[in-house]
Amino acid sequence: MNRDWLPIKTTPWTLGLALLLVFLLAEMSNIPQRIDYWLLDSAMLASPAAASPNVAIVAIDDLSLAQQGRWPWPRKTHAALIKKLQQAGAGTIVFDVLFTEPSTDDTLLKLAMQAHGKVILPLHLSPSSSRVLLSEQLPSSKLINAATGLGHAHVELDHDGIARGLYLFNGMGRQLWPSLALAASGVGPRKPDTKGLPSFVNVRNDYRIVPLAGGAGTFPTYSYNDVLSASPATDAFSGKTVFVGATAAGLGDVLPTAFSGLSQPMSGVEFHANIFSANRQGLLITPAPAWASIALAAITLLSLAVLLPRIRHARTLITCIAAGACIIGLYTALLAGFRVWLPVAHALIIPLLAFPIASGLRLTMTSQFLNRQLDELVRSPRVALPEPAKRAPIQLLEHFQALFQPEGWLLAEGGDILSTQNLSLAEVPDNLEPGVWLHKGNQSWVQLYRGGACYTLGFTLPNGLSREAIQRYLRRLTLSNTSPITKKIRPSDTISARIERVKVATESLNHIQEFIRRSFERMPDGIIVTDELGIIRFANGHIEEWFGEPMPSLGGLPLTRLLQGHDPRETPPWHETVSETLTLLQSRTVDLKIRNKDFLIHFAPFALPDSAQYGIIANISDISELREQQRQHREAIDFISHDVRSPLVSQLALIEQLKRDPTHIGQSQLEQLGRLARRSYHLAEEFVQLARAEQLTETRFYECEFLAIVENARDSVSEQAVEKRISLQLQGTEDLWLRGNAELLERAVINLLTNAVQYSPAGSAVSIQVFRAGHQACLTIADDGTGIDPEELPHLFDRYRRQKRSELAGIHGTGLGLSFVKTVVEKHRGEIYVVSSPGEGSSFTLKLPIASPMA
Repeated sequence: MNRDWLPIKTTPWTLGLALLLVFLLAEMSNIPQRIDYWLLDSAMLASPAAASPNVAIVAIDDLSLAQQGRWPWPRKTHAALIKKLQQAGAGTIVFDVLFTEPSTDDTLLKLAMQAHGKVILPLHLSPSSSRVLLSEQLPSSKLINAATGLGHAHVELDHDGIARGLYLFNGMGRQLWPSLALAASGVGPRKPDTKGLPSFVNVRNDYRIVPLAGGAGTFPTYSYNDVLSASPATDAFSGKTVFVGATAAGLGDVLPTAFSGLSQPMSGVEFHANIFSANRQGLLITPAPAWASIALAAITLLSLAVLLPRIRHARTLITCIAAGACIIGLYTALLAGFRVWLPVAHALIIPLLAFPIASGLRLTMTSQFLNRQLDELVRSPRVALPEPAKRAPIQLLEHFQALFQPEGWLLAEGGDILSTQNLSLAEVPDNLEPGVWLHKGNQSWVQLYRGGACYTLGFTLPNGLSREAIQRYLRRLTLSNTSPITKKIRPSDTISARIERVKVATESLNHIQEFIRRSFERMPDGIIVTDELGIIRFANGHIEEWFGEPMPSLGGLPLTRLLQGHDPRETPPWHETVSETLTLLQSRTVDLKIRNKDFLIHFAPFALPDSAQYGIIANISDISELREQQRQHREAIDFISHDVRSPLVSQLALIEQLKRDPTHIGQSQLEQLGRLARRSYHLAEEFVQLARAEQLTETRFYECEFLAIVENARDSVSEQAVEKRISLQLQGTEDLWLRGNAELLERAVINLLTNAVQYSPAGSAVSIQVFRAGHQACLTIADDGTGIDPEELPHLFDRYRRQKRSELAGIHGTGLGLSFVKTVVEKHRGEIYVVSSPGEGSSFTLKLPIASPMA
């Protein structure tokens, strides 16, 4: 079964169902509740409520127990406290001390309460014993009648054991009692809406969260014993609501709060003082209805499920963070502005989970897509060249025979001959190393191992200039695999296996791209690839070199602008040629001229695979050499038709004249016929020599000594120099070895010396200097002739070019001598230049690269 048998797509349905499933799993835990409590505690800790200045606490602390005796104290003690507080001007006295059992001192306490007029007593809801139902534990009847109001003292602990609020009203089915704080504010009991519930059922209404003013000790607290023993402190209690309750360890309620936790709990009386303070300032927080939290979660889920699949992956995290920020903003606004607590953990979990779930779905979808693409890439054929080290010996022999055409060969496996011609086993060298070629003269041998068998392969190469090049080439070939064979370990986990497949596919793509890039760069022609609008998207190095445009500027440049900028034309304009190639999908071939060089550009439309988009591949060929050859061919035809034909016609006319009157053949006629014949021969010889020079290649080079070449050329011209009494003065004694063609070099030097003698006056001297300059062998030939006009110098080495001064002086030439010299020098990778002024003679300098001396 294919591992991608279940296609996954990121859609509102898939994302919504995934979010809903994870949300329901989270709801089965207490994580949302913990988050809500943490947010609430963080908000109250960040901004505590202000403590009311009209609240004070009288604490039944350890010091009071030590002074007044064991608990419970006589009720007359509490009566004495009420009197003290009345004398101090206390406004309302709230006892957080239960007086559920009658006492003999109830009358004294009753009188004190009546005298003060504003005393609130607590009641408690609990079963009187383990065998009876829940009931109201009220103060004794005398005290009830004297109390201004009664209030329940119950504080609620949340699921994490922290006291954060209470029910403002609590009681049985008949009557709901206000909390002590509400009773102190003048709120009385009310009838419950029980709708037929039994009277023994506990009913609680109006839960409120209490924003505490701080931890324990926030409100001013006075010891019970100090208040009794000291004079009335009017400045401490005047006009205030005084809460009286136990703070001693083990005596009263101990409530963990958000400010302290279990490390420093708050006493029940101080918690009720906080309730009273917050209620008087209107700071009590009302929990939002339960459906509001679910509705907010549903809206968040639907919004993200619809929005996330439609946006880019890079914006998913930002969207989820924005959704969470909006939820927190709504939470803060309701809590701070409207005193409403909306549990948002259900909604907040969704954006927290939406990002990894959406990313996971997208990654899964991407992974499935990549798996399919990777399978196709891995299965696609690689553009690779088989390594010679993996080819069979018999196949290597066939390939070498086709490539080098050896005169003889031998292929043997061990002592068995597989194929042979003109070679035997007796000729196999003894010191062969596996995979290393051994060359002995014109024989080349190598030893190969294939499949545990040893093979011997040898050739007899033809003697010639190419033999050394072939042997150097063979040394570069790797015919044996010397690298150790390592077994590929398949990754065990899915990620590593996928990474390995991506690596293989990437290597394949890089290999193909590198192959294509190198192929384009190695092509002899320039290549330009455009898109469907004729914009250049690729160009190889020839385009950069020929047009002189840097490669970065070529990308994105319109092809028509490039061509128009270097070869502007009006008929037909470049834009018409390019547009017709794209619109008519027809190939075009046009001449192009760039920097005085001739090119041929071929426009061919192409279509991308599986696409309707068309582009252009422009192939630019340099035909400058071909055009130059055509020009030379025309000049050669003109030369043959005029220069060569003219003396031949003169010879034929003279011969016909002699035939008509053979008795009157004179010496002058024979000399004229000889001059014409020599001129024809000289023209033909120069033409042939120039053709030989143009066809010269380095395969015809060999080691030769330059000074000897110059001496031979001098000797060849010496007779001509003697006739004009011209001295040929050779200076140079150093042997300068070159790699070249001595015959053509000698002919070039002869041409230079002949010109020097021909254009020098009789009785003068021609200086010949042979010397070394760095890695170059130099020759300078200077004469005292007529010189060369400045306007003639740039065209001096052009073929068929004759100087006007020479023609007028009666010195007739072919115009091929100096052209031949320049061609020979360039074929030898040298250079030639001339320094001349009219009437001051000329100096030709020739420079050629020096090779190592012959061994």
